[in-house]
Amino acid sequence: MKGSKGSPEGREDDERGRAASLAAAMARGVRSGARRGGKGAWVSMGSLAERLLEAAPRIPVRDLDTLRKQFPGLGVEEIADKLIAGAVKGTMTVGAGVGAAAMLPAPPAMPAELAADTLGVAAVEYKLIAELHEVYGLRAAGNVRERATAYLWSWTEQRGIDVLKLSSVNVALGGRMKRELRQQLVKRTARHLPMLTPFMIGAAVGAAMNRRDTKKLAAKIRKDLRAAQIPWDALPSPVPPMTPLPPAIEL
Repeated sequence: MKGSKGSPEGREDDERGRAASLAAAMARGVRSGARRGGKGAWVSMGSLAERLLEAAPRIPVRDLDTLRKQFPGLGVEEIADKLIAGAVKGTMTVGAGVGAAAMLPAPPAMPAELAADTLGVAAVEYKLIAELHEVYGLRAAGNVRERATAYLWSWTEQRGIDVLKLSSVNVALGGRMKRELRQQLVKRTARHLPMLTPFMIGAAVGAAMNRRDTKKLAAKIRKDLRAAQIPWDALPSPVPPMTPLPPAIEL
């Protein structure tokens, strides 16, 4: 029986739903642009990077206080487990959709579907990284845009920001950030090209690819954050809430 709201199973379903909804919202604009450009339209990695950079400060990120209220009685590692499990299930849902679309008798514009998958998964993983930093007491410094840049840099480098030198984070504010973000998007998209082979790849494989990549990223980030974590009782009290910018796109 499906877990009730408030039960561990119900909270995991909530996490998966949040992740899948965020991915779907990010993907809508990609698909819409492809439809305007025609069935064979390809979406450039540059445009995906720009969209991710613009959207990141507007993605709702739960602060530590909110997460502790949503997961009452759980400690650092237990909350991190829940966040990772929800993100993995969310990205699996996205991958399954792309894999299934590739097997349709008349598939949609698959390059755009693949780009939508890449952007949607990146948004889910960005949110996961930001909230893991909250859980481990390592919120990035600065305003909402500066924090978003730091977490995107963490996603690009696949490292917790605490292990990066401050100069590296400052460099991320310039052109290098965009270049490396595009390169990471290219790598993620290229790894998922087999999804476009309808007779060999289906929904299960699309889900498995995203599951593998998100779990691998989460393990790397978590290892870094564990090494530098600040105990909750050592954090300033009260910690200011996380407030995203008003949405310029529907999230």
